Amino acid sequence: EAPSRTITGYAILFNVPSAPLWSDEDSEARAMIAPEAVTKEFLDAQDIKMTMFHDNHSLLARSNKGDGTLSYTVDDKGVMFEFSAPNTVDGDKALELVRRGDISGCSFAFTTRYFDSDFVERQSKVAANDVNNITYRVKAITGIYDFTLAANPYYPDTSVEVRELTKELKREQAPAAVITEDKEKALKQLREMRHAAQRSMFNV
Repeated sequence: EAPSRTITGYAILFNVPSAPLWSDEDSEARAMIAPEAVTKEFLDAQDIKMTMFHDNHSLLARSNKGDGTLSYTVDDKGVMFEFSAPNTVDGDKALELVRRGDISGCSFAFTTRYFDSDFVERQSKVAANDVNNITYRVKAITGIYDFTLAANPYYPDTSVEVRELTKELKREQAPAAVITEDKEKALKQLREMRHAAQRSMFNV
């Protein structure tokens, strides 16, 4: 009997802190996805690509408006996915890396409105070492674009835009009215942050 080519895991975990968005001597910030941010109905309205490393050229499965080769369910824990690895170079590579444990994390790419408190709630708590621990609790999402197999889930891309986002978020939440159109455009890519799932979330 041929070995299974089915890969399952959690692309999104609810109420689980992400890897740090930034961490320095003064503050550390993480994101957390609230259960109300993602519903089955919302997912069924998206075009979601299953990839490796957020690379659309490494396409493994797809759900377009709820139909396709990628399936998912929403439970109290988060969003679980399942797909059969395609008989392609990338499909074989994904299977081998997951079976070996070289890939054991998962992420998803999404957009939200970080400066709108209806979408993202900023929570802050000063620890015993005087470091300000900030949590951005994402209550609403505007779009989901991929689920991905990731070696290092939820570390923002190292780019000028990411540094700009960090600078803005480390300041006090700015009212939406003071966010200029240019700044909004500059930060757009940064809102496509990748939320980390826990390690060892796969079954093959």
